[in-house]
Amino acid sequence: MSHRKSDGSTYDQSLLVPESRFNTVLQLDQSSGKSASSINLSRLDSPEDERRTVVLSTQSEAARKRGTQQLIPKSLAVTSRPKNRHHTTVVTLPVPLQASEIAWEDYDSDAGDGVSLRRNRRNKSYRAAITSLHLDGDFQPESLSPVSDEKVVSPKQANKSGRKRTLGRIRNRKHAGSFKDEPRFYQEIKERGLNASSLSTEEEELSPVGPPGEDQGIVVKNYRAAYITWSQLPQVKDLGILDFITPEERKRQEVIFEIITSEYSYQHSLSILVRHFKDSVDLRKTMTATEHHHLFSNISVIQDVSKRFFEDLDKRHQANPVIERISDIVATYATKHFEPYIVYCSNETFQQRTLQKLLSSNSAFRETLKQIETSEDCGGLPMLSFLILPMQRVTRLPLLMDTICEKTTKETAEYYKACWAFKAISKLVKSCNDGARRMERTEQMYTIQKQMEFGKIKPFPLVSSSRWLKKSGELAVYTDDLSIFRKAFSFKSYYLFLFNDVLIVTKKKSEESYVVLDYATVEKVEVEEEISDSKLNLKLMMNPNSDGRSEQLVLVAENKLVRAQWVTALRDVKQTSSIDNDDLPQYEATKAYLPKAPDELSLQQAEVVIVLQEVEDWCYGERMRDGERGWFPASCATQITNRTAMENNIQRMERLRKETNV
Repeated sequence: MSHRKSDGSTYDQSLLVPESRFNTVLQLDQSSGKSASSINLSRLDSPEDERRTVVLSTQSEAARKRGTQQLIPKSLAVTSRPKNRHHTTVVTLPVPLQASEIAWEDYDSDAGDGVSLRRNRRNKSYRAAITSLHLDGDFQPESLSPVSDEKVVSPKQANKSGRKRTLGRIRNRKHAGSFKDEPRFYQEIKERGLNASSLSTEEEELSPVGPPGEDQGIVVKNYRAAYITWSQLPQVKDLGILDFITPEERKRQEVIFEIITSEYSYQHSLSILVRHFKDSVDLRKTMTATEHHHLFSNISVIQDVSKRFFEDLDKRHQANPVIERISDIVATYATKHFEPYIVYCSNETFQQRTLQKLLSSNSAFRETLKQIETSEDCGGLPMLSFLILPMQRVTRLPLLMDTICEKTTKETAEYYKACWAFKAISKLVKSCNDGARRMERTEQMYTIQKQMEFGKIKPFPLVSSSRWLKKSGELAVYTDDLSIFRKAFSFKSYYLFLFNDVLIVTKKKSEESYVVLDYATVEKVEVEEEISDSKLNLKLMMNPNSDGRSEQLVLVAENKLVRAQWVTALRDVKQTSSIDNDDLPQYEATKAYLPKAPDELSLQQAEVVIVLQEVEDWCYGERMRDGERGWFPASCATQITNRTAMENNIQRMERLRKETNV
């Protein structure tokens, strides 16, 4: 009987040696790992075999003409490895083979059942055995043992950290094809639902977000879209759900699913923070118990709340791929379970000060922290990027819920439930912001009051629940005979404290001591700047001052940015009317920024800011979600040029501020 070969030709089955009997001929030298050098043909001792002449390919006429080298036909030598490898699979190496002996051609990523892996492994073993066969040699009694198809871990891998070596994405077979397969850091995630206009029905929606440019970012170097989209889920495709839902309903499902997947990513990053930083015995030894509490506060409580929140959301997802609503879950947690976020955000001032102190004065802390940050589990991300996660997550939830409201059919029961959830989570964010500001301002005012000496100037109580610091800094006093800034500063300078209701002029006595020279309420202070490239002057008029007289000061700033910051601060404290935002440029934060001065603006990734002015690579703007104003580096954001997106942002700003009474 003839059979057809893979190249289309045929061969006679009578010329084949049964595999079970051929295995008794081939053998493996246990000491060298090479094939035996001879075959004893007498072992093929059946009557049928005695009448048949067996000719190996090494003894064929073609082989004898070419010497002792075996010629492998190209059709046999070709591997099944595709040229363009779009994905990889989990592979464990068998014990008899060393890692150095395994090549990529031994694996076929397209065969999920391992058939191609075994086939290619046999092909390679066949080629290796045939090239080492010679007829003139002694036969070894032990035969080649077949390779087990069971996957076992090699000793080389066993010596590693106990983690399974993977060559691809699939790590957990239990959730194969799920967003739970490979948790991402929340620092690398940007939800598409943060911008309602970006949820299109075109394929561009599925493209990952491009990374921002390299710069001095403290938090993240790039970010991606959160896992796969709802439309890409296998169950959605298999059931043909996209064929009978509206485009708007699809967008609503995308945002709902994105809240679930991003919460899972957020939960994963929180677990890294708790397990590798907070619970680190080595790191705890480098600080006091108070410092440890200031750094991590109640993060373990927040982790537990996030876990329960995700589990409730995931139950809806598992019950039905088309999720009817999650607004009831969001509203319940915002009103009853998310109070720990307010506590954590209120501790932000102590957290940042403690971290800066430890980094600047505690070498043991720095070294231990660096070892943890550079570990593979932490992704090389700084601890600071993990510490600000709760603030980052809680400020994104109102934006995502607002998008759900926009994609829900108006005047329906589900629409009103979504709006209620949006309002509840917006109120929570406002409480978080107020708690952080209140704690920071109160502590700051007590510190400043201790540092000030009124002397001959009539004193007044500085600490007040309605007073906070807007800006402080040193400015030189300008005189006609001193035109050079450096000389002016060496001659005389004033240290100014600008609060939301009063300006205090002092002379710096030491790093923590100031003598009050004069003060005036901000309503009685006028500022003028001299527009000149060569001069950095600004003129202050206090009428009346602390003595009831009119006083004029001409001061010199260090550079254009410092002058612009002082002029803006002095003018903004008296501004009560809102600005026209329609024609002003908008910037989207590409990474988080933590302020280092009272007049700087904190930013979270994807937040939108209306920019009022830009000076020397710094922007002064108004944060859309709450109206907070301040300066931030231009490198932390990119300008929005799409007109439709800008209009949508203005509409969203009005909705957010209405719900939070800003």
